[in-house]
Amino acid sequence: MPPDKSTGRGGSDAVLHAISLTAVLFGTWLLLSGYFTALLISLGVLSLAVSVGIALRMDVVDHESHPVHLTWRIPTYWIWLLAQIIKSNFDVARTILGIGDPPTPNVVTVQPSQRTELGQVIYANSITLTPGTISVELENGEITVHALTRGSADDLRTGVMDGRVSKLEGGA
Repeated sequence: MPPDKSTGRGGSDAVLHAISLTAVLFGTWLLLSGYFTALLISLGVLSLAVSVGIALRMDVVDHESHPVHLTWRIPTYWIWLLAQIIKSNFDVARTILGIGDPPTPNVVTVQPSQRTELGQVIYANSITLTPGTISVELENGEITVHALTRGSADDLRTGVMDGRVSKLEGGA
C-alpha cells in the first residue's frame, strides 16, 4: 500500500495494523469457536485473509479504528479505571444510604485535553463507566456530564482522569 500523504500513514503502518487486526480477529474466532481441527483452522485463516484484505482495500484499518499504538499503555489505564469504578461504586452506595454526599444532580461541562477524537471518546466513555457520572454529549471538544453529587462533579474538574487519558493517548 503506498504512503498516504494526507493522513501521514505509510506502508509499514498499514502492515502493522493489518498484522494486529489479523491476530485479534484470529484469536477471537479461535476462542469463540472452540474447534481446533486442521480443516476449520485453515478455513478460518482463509476467511481471515479475505476479510483483512477487503478491509485494507477499503482503507478502513487505521490509527483510530484499530488503535495499535495503545496496546502497551492500555492495561495500566484499565487497572486505574477499575480502581476508580470501585471507589465510585462505594461513593454512590454511601449517597444512596444517606451517609455520604447528598444527591445534588448537576450538569457540568469539561474541556478534554486529548488531541484526537479517539482520546476524547475514551475520556467520555471512562466518565460514563464511573458510577455517579454520565457523559451526555461530546461536541465541539466539550463533554457535557451529568453528575449525581457535587463531589463527583468536583472530581472531574480536578482533571485527574483527563490527565490519565492524555497519558494513555501518548501525551505527557
